[in-house]
Amino acid sequence: MSSPAPAESARVAAASRRLAEEGLLIGTAGNVSMRHGDLVSVTPTGAVLGEIDAADITVVDLDGGIVAGKYAPTSELGLHLDIYRAYPARAIVHTHAPKSTAVGCVLDELPVLHYQQLVLGGATPVVPFHPFGTPELATAVREALRGKQCALLANHGAIALGADLDQAVEYALLLEWACALYLDARTIGTPRPLTAEQQAAVIEVAWRTGYGTRKPLDGRLDRDNG
Repeated sequence: MSSPAPAESARVAAASRRLAEEGLLIGTAGNVSMRHGDLVSVTPTGAVLGEIDAADITVVDLDGGIVAGKYAPTSELGLHLDIYRAYPARAIVHTHAPKSTAVGCVLDELPVLHYQQLVLGGATPVVPFHPFGTPELATAVREALRGKQCALLANHGAIALGADLDQAVEYALLLEWACALYLDARTIGTPRPLTAEQQAAVIEVAWRTGYGTRKPLDGRLDRDNG
């Protein structure tokens, strides 16, 4: 069965390879998907994600019906589809990243230690453990993601959403960095989270200054040097 979405499948495969290169996807653990219209391109079950290409990706509809592909989709397909039906996300990354998984084995919530975590929705919830591939896990993750871009799965891994694949990948990388930061801080002492007031102050400054967005020069340098 040939794929009706070769471009989207190529993007999912490329994102999977990048996450594997970054150490967030190990072997066959984890899965990646991208929604395009009423279809979803998703990694297949049992694939070594650092080696897949577009031909390995499976395309399904929002009910999980196979539209194209050679392989059965990931066992976490229900998790992906539940999220797409509930939220406007267009890409999902589920990893077994080592730092994220470690934090999810200990904490009930990852606190905000650094203001960069605010783009993820603030403190990151840890979803109680449920076996992989189950409706119970899908429901628990969906509920935990209200107002969040990421969640940790207790004794399992992490999940990140994005408006596109690049954003979902960046959020997964940022979450792994935040978890590593927490673990490093714990080796020194008790981590000091940002208070609600400090978080609000950062958000106000970011809105006022356009923090994180590229801004062109206003031409003064050209005039001064002309």
